[in-house]
Amino acid sequence: MNEQDVSKDQLSKNMAGEIVISDKPNNTIKKWRNMFRVSQRNLAAEMKVMPSVISDYESGRRKSPGIEMIKKIVNALIKIDEKNGSLIINEFTSLHSKNILNDAIIDIKEIPRPVTLKEFIDTIDGKIIVGKDNINKKIYGYTIIDSIKAIVGLSPSELIRLYGLTTERAMIFTGVKSGRSSLIAMKVTNLKPGVVVLHNMEKLDKLAKKIAEMENIPIIITQIKNIDTLILKLKKIL
Repeated sequence: MNEQDVSKDQLSKNMAGEIVISDKPNNTIKKWRNMFRVSQRNLAAEMKVMPSVISDYESGRRKSPGIEMIKKIVNALIKIDEKNGSLIINEFTSLHSKNILNDAIIDIKEIPRPVTLKEFIDTIDGKIIVGKDNINKKIYGYTIIDSIKAIVGLSPSELIRLYGLTTERAMIFTGVKSGRSSLIAMKVTNLKPGVVVLHNMEKLDKLAKKIAEMENIPIIITQIKNIDTLILKLKKIL
């Protein structure tokens, strides 16, 4: 199996896994379809179903798709991309092979069980600033990011790799002053993390707060000063 085949296999697993565990699988299906730049009609044609089937899944009119339907959706997106020259697959292959995130990512973990936002906040001695209505939201992983290296050094497509296996995760930014650049970066990627955590920061910037509210992204501030202490606390939920 060559490098592209490995990347394609990993990408397929990432897509399917995220749809399965997502609280809103309809939005996740739509997100991946848009990332692959495939219309509902073209996806339906590849799957040999009516376009209304895709529309109904993405709008939530149909109940969440089962495993077999998810496999069909993922495989169809991969096949369409291969017919178009494997542009998206090659992008993920390139990002994986260059290890471009090594400097930006301080730690990245998938959580073996769903953790509520409330439990996560308690674990990191945090305070929720935006999204108090989402206190029972579940997350499945976290990424600790050097905000300067990520925001200055990574392109929007490269920022996508910060999400690991799922967007339903905590994106923890260190070295932040106001939170503005971190929230703008999230908006640029067109992906919404389960929650954004701003490490060792006093007050949230007004624009950052507005973006979070518009995009429905919960914001937590933790004033644990030492990053090693934060990592140690996070191990309690692994």
